[in-house]
This record gives sequence, C-alpha cells and structure tokens, in this order.
Amino acid sequence: MPRASLFPSVAYNDSLDWKDYGVDSILNTVLNHKHLGNGSIILCHNGAKYTASALEQLITSLKEKGFTFVTMSELIYKDNYDIDVEGRQHQKNTDNADSPVPSASNAD
Repeated sequence: MPRASLFPSVAYNDSLDWKDYGVDSILNTVLNHKHLGNGSIILCHNGAKYTASALEQLITSLKEKGFTFVTMSELIYKDNYDIDVEGRQHQKNTDNADSPVPSASNAD
C-alpha cells in the first residue's frame, strides 16, 4: 500500500507575544492559528511582557486539544527526509516502500 509522502510541519506558529497585547491575545493567536496541528512549534519570546503569565493556560489548553510536548530532536525526522521552504518534512524517494513511517507525537 502506498504511504503518504507529506509529514508534519516543523514550521513555527508565532504567538505574537512580542507585540505585548496581553495574555488573551497570546492564547487566541496560538490556539486559533490556522496552521496549528501535528508537528507545530509555538514560538514564544522570553522578553515579552505577558508570555510568562500566558504559559500555564496555553500549555493546559494545548494538552486539552490533544497535543503533547516533545523535544526538537524528537520532532524532526533525520533519516530519509527533506524539509521544504515552508518547513514541512517530506520523505525522500527510496526503493524500499515498506520502510516504517515515524508516528507523529501530537494530534492533528
């Protein structure tokens, strides 16, 4: 059976926390981002005014949506994959179509 060749994105979703609009703005921007999905990386800035106040609720809300948190090294597939300009990972063409496909670490 053919396998899909497009795998989770490693492109980031900017929380826009650096704009200092407040906790609700950060939560809304991240939780309702049109590209939030399997493999998403949420970009937050350590110098932003409201980020620390938003983190607990942001993490809780993402977990409630079924997401889990992994390290970058767990998220990025290294062997037999390329990353395109949008940060999406694609399996390289290989002669062995029966090779296992890594499972995703968080929900779609």
